[in-house]
Amino acid sequence: MLERITYANEENGYTVARVDTGRGAADLLTVVGALLGAQVGESLRMEGRWGSHPQYGRQFHVENYTTVLPATVQGIRRYLGSGLVKGIGPVFADRITQHFGVDTLRIIEEEPKRLVEVPGLGPKRTKKIADAWDEQKAIKEVMLFLQTVEVSTSIAVRIYKKYGDASISVVKERPYQLAADVWGIGFLTADKIAQSVGIPHDSPERVKAGLQYALSQSADQGHCFLPEERLIADAVKLLQVDTGLVIECLGELGRVPEDGGDPGVVREKVPGPEGGGDEPVSAVYLVPFHRAELSLSAQLLRLLRTDQDRMPGFRDVDWGKALGWLGSRTGADLAPEQEAAVKLALTEKVAVLTGGPGCGKSFTVRSIVELARARRAKVLLAAPTGRAAKRLAELTGAEASTVHRLLELKPGGDAAYDRDRPLDADLVVVDEASMLDLLLANKLVKAVPPGAHLLFVGDVDQLPSVGAGEVLRDLLADGSPVPAVRLTRVFRQAQQSGVVTNAHRINAGQHPLTDGLKDFFLFVEDDTEAAGRLTVDVAARRIPAKFGLDPRRDVQVLAPMHRGPAGAGTLNGLLQQAITPGRPDLPEKRFGGRVFRVGDKVTQIRNNYEKGKNGVFNGTVGVVTSLDPVEQRLTVLTDEDEEVPYEFDELDELAHAYAVTIHRSQGSEYPAVVIPVTTGAWMMLQRNLLYTAVTRARQLVVLVGSRKAIGQAVRTVSAGRRCTALDYRLGA
Repeated sequence: MLERITYANEENGYTVARVDTGRGAADLLTVVGALLGAQVGESLRMEGRWGSHPQYGRQFHVENYTTVLPATVQGIRRYLGSGLVKGIGPVFADRITQHFGVDTLRIIEEEPKRLVEVPGLGPKRTKKIADAWDEQKAIKEVMLFLQTVEVSTSIAVRIYKKYGDASISVVKERPYQLAADVWGIGFLTADKIAQSVGIPHDSPERVKAGLQYALSQSADQGHCFLPEERLIADAVKLLQVDTGLVIECLGELGRVPEDGGDPGVVREKVPGPEGGGDEPVSAVYLVPFHRAELSLSAQLLRLLRTDQDRMPGFRDVDWGKALGWLGSRTGADLAPEQEAAVKLALTEKVAVLTGGPGCGKSFTVRSIVELARARRAKVLLAAPTGRAAKRLAELTGAEASTVHRLLELKPGGDAAYDRDRPLDADLVVVDEASMLDLLLANKLVKAVPPGAHLLFVGDVDQLPSVGAGEVLRDLLADGSPVPAVRLTRVFRQAQQSGVVTNAHRINAGQHPLTDGLKDFFLFVEDDTEAAGRLTVDVAARRIPAKFGLDPRRDVQVLAPMHRGPAGAGTLNGLLQQAITPGRPDLPEKRFGGRVFRVGDKVTQIRNNYEKGKNGVFNGTVGVVTSLDPVEQRLTVLTDEDEEVPYEFDELDELAHAYAVTIHRSQGSEYPAVVIPVTTGAWMMLQRNLLYTAVTRARQLVVLVGSRKAIGQAVRTVSAGRRCTALDYRLGA
């Protein structure tokens, strides 16, 4: 019987476990291998070989196993009480086995309605247990089928939830469909499954799926399209097939199918990625990105060119009088470039306000909102993240929401508001616009009614969006019809801040000042591993002790990359140990090499339109507030103050967020940030990366690492533009 799981890797199913061979708990045996989906309390029949580990001694290496239902009352009680079946914990396992004895499993399987005979089990819970038992059996069947291709437990569960009883036939007959339909299965996993079920290496189905995978990978890196030559080269390398076959399959993907549906890809001639005098390239798009780029450019031009105006009073306003009134309201006068931005936002249908920290973007936005509301305009405020929306609301004294909530995105990703049902607004202000990717920007602009004014506010020198596109930069490109103001003057009060001063120094290619400042420090440590440990000590102990900040709520570690001894992955483990250590009285859930506990700081790592009131989106941060091993569910309170439940089989959507990559921190602001800058992250060290990290801090920045690495980051300007054609379409 499986007594306990010591370690389990959800990605490949590799497990280290202890089993009771029947000679009692004092004589447990260690077994290792692909025990995919095996649960504590199950009786297993295992095949494999004996081996020996220098540290852990004699072990049994499992090559294959089957589950055998336990036959004794004690075994059945352990089996049911292990959390295997949702709704049954140790208490009900004890009651059920006391009532039905060795017949328990047969009753659950064949006569589940009889469970109501057990004290405390009503019809509702009885049905839930019966459904969970059926689902568990079906999932186990899918898991055992997938075991040979090393598909993780959580993905097997997803496949079952997507296809139900058809799961095995889809996997056998249409494995590449999995990559399109099931989150967490990319082309590589689908390809492994396809090989195991006998689909040929040079099958056109495989090549087409590989081409689409190469395009989706490039979208993950920010590109809206790939030049055809580059796509073909990438696909040949990925698939290890002839170039001629790839070209032929690309041609087929570009044709409209006979049923009149969408082609697999769209090809179009556009200027080269660097624009200017570059030769046009044959761009290959996935359909959603091509559609969104065409739509976004058309909607922006429609808003810019319309004769309608929902704020006509600002066309002939007495600006001297209006700005005088504004100064009396806010207690401060605007600088000339701020005045220009206010006039632009209130007289132009689409406008951009950009600038670095300390240049008065926030005060300018507040001034625009004050004047618009004084004229009884309907103002809607939004930002891409919950934290940024909260900050916008505090700044303006008006309600602000995330873009997703503003549009009321529904399951499937469709918005409640669009061109046919526009928002009721005279002015829409979008803060942290550098975070807007192509798909979200398109949804937003579509929902702005003709005649309304749309203002994008953001810092174009920060990292571009995590998703595909470079929307803010394209709006500011030479030849763009969208008017813009760039604030450049750093205000005197902001000049006192080491954070603001150093952000501008970094952006100008200068080394940050680190001596004699009260809010900007450098701890020099050349060794990457030691720098990682020091980062944890600074974030979890030193900052809270010196500045009285809460290490979970107020301090954020921002790492240039995920991997490595000073990467977000390793630091999360160490920070969790320091801030939310395990306790015997605290329930926890081990999943995919991670342990989740109440109090953990976590982040959502995919867009999920099915969760929460209006979906939960990549980058949403929250804290685990409850964890129920019986119901197999934990609850997260997000930074939008929404309680969102997660089933245990959905935990691969969550990652710890004590440390996050700098890319994931966009749009957020924290009282204090700690940034490990080490030579271990050499390839990632770029000026806009370090600049983005520093500008996330409100009060305090601590750099930990080597001067050499900081120098590399400051000197290195990001290489090349993303492949987008929005600027070309706007100027066309």
